[in-house]
Amino acid sequence: MHFIPDRAGRKVTRLLLILLLAPALWAESHKTDPTWLHRYLAGMGTALPSGSSSEPCHYQPLFGQGDPEASTLRSVTRFGELRVAPHANCPDAIANREEECLFVLNGSGVIEYESQSHAIRRDDFTYLHPDLKHAFRNTAEDPLRLIVMGFRIPPKVSITATAPPPKILNLDDVKEELVNGHPSSVEYKLMAGPRTGKRDAIDDAYVMTSLFLMDFVPGGTNWPHHHETAEEIYLVLDGEGDIVAGSGMDGVEGRFPAKAGDAYFFRANCTVGFYNQNRPGAKAHILAVRSLIPLPTAID
Repeated sequence: MHFIPDRAGRKVTRLLLILLLAPALWAESHKTDPTWLHRYLAGMGTALPSGSSSEPCHYQPLFGQGDPEASTLRSVTRFGELRVAPHANCPDAIANREEECLFVLNGSGVIEYESQSHAIRRDDFTYLHPDLKHAFRNTAEDPLRLIVMGFRIPPKVSITATAPPPKILNLDDVKEELVNGHPSSVEYKLMAGPRTGKRDAIDDAYVMTSLFLMDFVPGGTNWPHHHETAEEIYLVLDGEGDIVAGSGMDGVEGRFPAKAGDAYFFRANCTVGFYNQNRPGAKAHILAVRSLIPLPTAID
């Protein structure tokens, strides 16, 4: 003898099935924030043809503003390439409560900062104080290409009313050195750091804690590690190797082949590192930047 449920019983059974299946359906449709992001910047280390873009000023987002997964970032507002066509001008811009760092990939030109003009060329870098007007002008026949990095300053952080003039420095002006706690197979150029610091070439930042260049010898490595209160970005300028991102206690399971133009964003506590190729003459250079993640009470 078989039991045939009545209409009310069938409704209860259907409701129970929906309740049981709901978590699985939600899990399938819910998108988890990534631990790290990978993007690629084409044309790294080369001068692009003058007609490569019809726009006077073109910004290619890698991370942050303009990128589909910008919500993953907390202190970084933007990291990407600004390309200025030959003899073109970019309109004035003001980043409200955001500080910026710039690094010139190729070309030459001028940065207009408030009412002053400063010449810039390949491998130059600088720090721009928040809330001040700035613009870019290309004075050459080739595109001017810059990496633009922006960082959000929490409301409770006081910004000085009087900003110092920008320091325009070149990588040639910064000595290479070893850093305590890091392997001797990589040397660093400490380009910019916090206002309270004294070790970097430029110490003016509020949220950005370190902008630096890593120079790897053949077989050199930046040991896999993590930062509990900081986000970090690596951009491979030249060379090839393995980027460490995410998985594994020692980073081995999280190794990904990397070449010039590969860029990685690492969330706080994400494993990060790099292994250079172990063959004669295999050099590699990585531009890296790290920024502080404020405690929740600092950004309410």
